[in-house]
Amino acid sequence: MGYELGRFEGEVDEELICPICSCVLEDPQQAPQCEHAFCSACIHEWLTRQPTCPVDRSAITPNQLKPVPRILRNLLSRLTISCDNQAFGCTALIKLDLLPSHLQDCEFNPKKPMQCDKGCGLIIPKDEIKDHNCVRELRRMMSDMQQKFTDLQTESMEQKLQLVEQKREILMLKELLRSMRVSNPRIREIQSNMENEDVVRWVNGLRPARVTRWGGMISTPDAVLQAVIKRALIESGSPSHVVNELMENAHERRWPSGLSTLETRQLNRRQYENYNTKRIPGKQAVVMMACENQHMPEDLIIEPGLIMIFAHGVE
Repeated sequence: MGYELGRFEGEVDEELICPICSCVLEDPQQAPQCEHAFCSACIHEWLTRQPTCPVDRSAITPNQLKPVPRILRNLLSRLTISCDNQAFGCTALIKLDLLPSHLQDCEFNPKKPMQCDKGCGLIIPKDEIKDHNCVRELRRMMSDMQQKFTDLQTESMEQKLQLVEQKREILMLKELLRSMRVSNPRIREIQSNMENEDVVRWVNGLRPARVTRWGGMISTPDAVLQAVIKRALIESGSPSHVVNELMENAHERRWPSGLSTLETRQLNRRQYENYNTKRIPGKQAVVMMACENQHMPEDLIIEPGLIMIFAHGVE
């Protein structure tokens, strides 16, 4: 996605606007023959669905994309844009090419590192402090270290000392979690509810979706398409413990009985509008979580939820 037009001072030349997202070009690339320019992210996502130029439909593949001319890059760099942190109080107006360096030093940056004062002492971005859970983060760290430990087992003998250190850190984290449980009886209750709370928080943060063409449903997505959707789920903040299960539920082989065949889908199509659907950011795909669809018949929903991918028709 490009930069929103409303962030720029003065008018922006039409040549600097992406035909896909209608925003000012970000990290632009152009087609080899027609030389139409697009945001890099926009055109790569487009080409996952159809290998043609969005403007004139000429054939194009990702490997054929090339950087835009220097003159276009110079025109973009001279645009004056407001800071990403404008909503948090920053009033700075900077040249587009200086935006990355400004963001690193911006005092209004909501990602400013802060130390947790609830007991774990971890460094947390300022805007995540309110939702920070010491137990969850320590468990994640412990899981990451255990995965590193497993990976290190396959490496050479010279890395044995690192394995010993990783074991020591895992034991320290386990001991810290154990001591937290002893000192605070509510920790056990928090842990048991933590995963459900994470899912609800994530789902509430997703934008409601409207499916306009249920006929565009892809019931048997290929591995590449599934990988794209999985990456989008992870980037949207989906809790790690449900990502793989949701992706399994993106294929008709795992859909509930009311969706498992083309015939049953045709019979139940009138009920589709009753789903509470959430948009997977930036993708023609929606997720229907069981926690938001308790009103649906049992043969049309599955725990923890199901994913439908579309060729088109999601707003």
